[in-house]
Amino acid sequence: MSELVNPLFKQVISEAPGAPAEELPPASPELPTLPRPPVSPKRLRPKRKLLRWLLSLIALIVLAVGVAIWRANRKQGAESSAVALSGAAGSRTAVVERRDFVRTLRLTGTIQALQSYTIGAPRLSGQQIGQLTVTKLTPSGTKVKKGDLLVEFDRQDQIKNSMDRKADYLNFVDQIQKKRADQAAALAKDETDLKQAEDALETAKLEMRKNEVISRIDAEKNQENLEEAEATLKQLHETFELKRRAAEADLKSLEIQRDRSHATMVYADSNSERMAIHSPLDGLAVLNSTWMNGQMRDVQEGDQVRPGVPFMQVVNPDTMEARARANQADVQFLHAGAPIEMHLDAYPDLVFTGKLERIAAIGQTSEMSDKVHYFSVEISVRGGDPRLMPDLSAAIDVEIERKPDSLVIPRDAVITEKDQSYVRVKSGIGFDKRAVKLGPMSDVEAVVESGVAAGAIVLRGS
Repeated sequence: MSELVNPLFKQVISEAPGAPAEELPPASPELPTLPRPPVSPKRLRPKRKLLRWLLSLIALIVLAVGVAIWRANRKQGAESSAVALSGAAGSRTAVVERRDFVRTLRLTGTIQALQSYTIGAPRLSGQQIGQLTVTKLTPSGTKVKKGDLLVEFDRQDQIKNSMDRKADYLNFVDQIQKKRADQAAALAKDETDLKQAEDALETAKLEMRKNEVISRIDAEKNQENLEEAEATLKQLHETFELKRRAAEADLKSLEIQRDRSHATMVYADSNSERMAIHSPLDGLAVLNSTWMNGQMRDVQEGDQVRPGVPFMQVVNPDTMEARARANQADVQFLHAGAPIEMHLDAYPDLVFTGKLERIAAIGQTSEMSDKVHYFSVEISVRGGDPRLMPDLSAAIDVEIERKPDSLVIPRDAVITEKDQSYVRVKSGIGFDKRAVKLGPMSDVEAVVESGVAAGAIVLRGS
């Protein structure tokens, strides 16, 4: 039995992987050599799978690298083609020009008139009226001359009021005339009574002379008649003056009422005349935005306006100015007399020139921060146009620096790398990178002192 086990044990040990040959025990010479069994395919299958997996992974890596290289080459070629096409078309290129370099500062403001007259709804004398209805209105932007009708309000109430006051006045005039007639009649009657009393007194005095020849009883009657005549005359004199004073007071009262009614009539007539407003000067009629019906808008025919509300201006278009605000960081570059160029936001095609007149000495605190201040700037405007009206917003470019006869390029054509400036200049079908020395710069342009010549084409954008 041992003779048969030893050869089998030796064969198994020899087929074990990694077993050293010298550690195997020597085979017995007495045992015969048995044939070696074949290797099973199941033992080779895992090794083949591992090899295939490794080969597939390597193939995928090679394929991914190839695709990445192909895409990079394609993108670079597309960019080169795009740059070449844009350079050829000139959409992203600029020509180096020799001209005056101008650096400006942009301010925003509004237009105002130096010579103007404000038109408001009239305040009526002696009346409390809530609203006035507009019946005629000159359109905004119309040229007017002195005396031309600007606006007319509904005057029917004022005409009726004027007629009523005139009727009251005439009534008082008639009352005064009647009162004077009555007083004249009363004066004539009082004068007659006074004359009769005087005559009665004279008669009583004559009768008193008969007392020496008549009876005592008749003499006493004559004395009583004399005393009665004297008392009557005295009373008539006193009442005469009182009646004249009372008549004068009654007449004065009526005259006061007449004069008051006349003043009211004159006020009513003037109110009716105030309902039509005429231009006080030659100029341009401009409507102001007014709060009406819950919104800000211009007055139109048929609208109702409260007395005293200003809704229109007559301005002299030849004397216009612009008011703007400058930030505290920019005011240091401004100075009086600097030339300006102004564009209206509502009419971009209009361009006006002028100069900076005044800069406020004290700044105003910003509503957003106490550390930020703004300075008011007044700018005169040269020239005129019917569309140049007050309250229009404007963009004002103030010239703060000028360098004549300079090489000027767009600022976006400059490339800065490590404190060195470059531009890409067209050379053949491509662009060469050149170092340049720059001078003054604005927000959109730069001056080239050296590095390129006039007429060269540079690439814009980076």
